[in-house]
Amino acid sequence: MKVLPYALVLGGVWLAGMQNAQAVDMAKGEALAKASNCFACHAIDKKLVGPAYQDVAKKYKGDKEAEAKLFEKVKAGGKGVWGPIPMPPNGPKVSDADIKTLVEWVLAH
Repeated sequence: MKVLPYALVLGGVWLAGMQNAQAVDMAKGEALAKASNCFACHAIDKKLVGPAYQDVAKKYKGDKEAEAKLFEKVKAGGKGVWGPIPMPPNGPKVSDADIKTLVEWVLAH
């Protein structure tokens, strides 16, 4: 019967972790993308100048470093991953907190 108390403790730890996990606020992410002019080059479900957000999420699914990689690309700009057209840096006009929210939103697609 010692197994039951351990199972209850582990279950409680798991539930506590789930309660602390932040859900992505999709409405806030979309509003930030609109306000930051991201939709000038990106769409949720189709390629424009840059890749569709759904394609980005698919490419980085399971990559534990995806948030950090994409944070740097949004902040500093990037080129070559999705084609020859570079993405300009957004760091000067978008706060780090907003970039983090945008990246989480993109990866949630």
